[in-house]
Amino acid sequence: MNSSLELLAAMLPESVDAALIISNENRRYFTEFVSSLGYLLLTREEAYLLVDFRYAEAAAKYAKGCTVIPYKLLPEEIGRLTVKHNIRSVMLEGSAFTLNDAESMDKLLKSNGAESIHSGELDKLITKLRVIKTSSEVDKIIKAQRITEQALTETLRLIKEGVTEQEIALELEYKMRRLGAEDVSFELIVIAGEKTSMPHGTPGNNKIKPGDFITFDIGAVYKGYHSDMTRTYALGYVSDKQKRVYDTVYQAQKLGLEAVRGGAVCGEVDKIVRDYIYHAGFEGCFGHSTGHGVGLEIHEQPRLSPNEKTVLQSGMVVTVEPGIYLPGEFGVRIEDMAVVTADGCMSLAVLPKELVIL
Repeated sequence: MNSSLELLAAMLPESVDAALIISNENRRYFTEFVSSLGYLLLTREEAYLLVDFRYAEAAAKYAKGCTVIPYKLLPEEIGRLTVKHNIRSVMLEGSAFTLNDAESMDKLLKSNGAESIHSGELDKLITKLRVIKTSSEVDKIIKAQRITEQALTETLRLIKEGVTEQEIALELEYKMRRLGAEDVSFELIVIAGEKTSMPHGTPGNNKIKPGDFITFDIGAVYKGYHSDMTRTYALGYVSDKQKRVYDTVYQAQKLGLEAVRGGAVCGEVDKIVRDYIYHAGFEGCFGHSTGHGVGLEIHEQPRLSPNEKTVLQSGMVVTVEPGIYLPGEFGVRIEDMAVVTADGCMSLAVLPKELVIL
């Protein structure tokens, strides 16, 4: 087994003989193998990746730290392994099993003298491992970030009056993939004008016009790892009110990054950012959390949200993304990812955040 699987095996409760992992992200985390279906069965002695014919050859070549077993009939293979390792209890990855899947697995294990455990504890153990990123994981996130920044820098040159949000979003995705991204982190948010007051607005066919703010909430995926960044630009000119809102968000985001460090409580980081925005006269205009973890998934633990008691630890990767949203007028959001260190954090973005008028 590789180190991550050994760590998980050592974390299993004494009353548990095995763990069964089925989510795409967690299978990839532990085996480095990408597939849309598979079963990772972990015992204290061995880890097995069970795949069907479609993935058998590739898994045998690329999967790390596990024994690959191609199956024709999954029940037969599960039954054989439960007997081989004298498995009597299997902890399931609760968040990944549908109700029907869980019931089927219950019956399958019961027929082989084992019981399944639906406590959610396995998910917590995996999160505990995944929340601290290795240097290799951070390198992949940084690469995804650099792809995102370069694609945005190239795309900004094309923005002019009359270009649509959808045209910009399509150009961005094309450039990301050309630069080496295997995917985009999410449906890219490229919105302008009044739509910037919608934190998760979708690109449409409305045309960019002078005086518009343009919000880019974008990210790329590199070797499974996501980036997440938001920048707000203006076309032609801004009003005094737009500038005041932008400056407020800019300072709030700066304070947020300064507050991120090992030992800081997530809710307290959020409070620092939120209090600054509210005291500036924009109470109620910042409705989402200050940030979230990023990795193999675009939203991971921890959450920089109100009342969140999680303590930040070195090696976590989080976003800091305050915003102000004025319905019917405009909105501003600025977002960077940062790696938590013992005495602060390292921002992963190099693209400037000062107000840019295109």
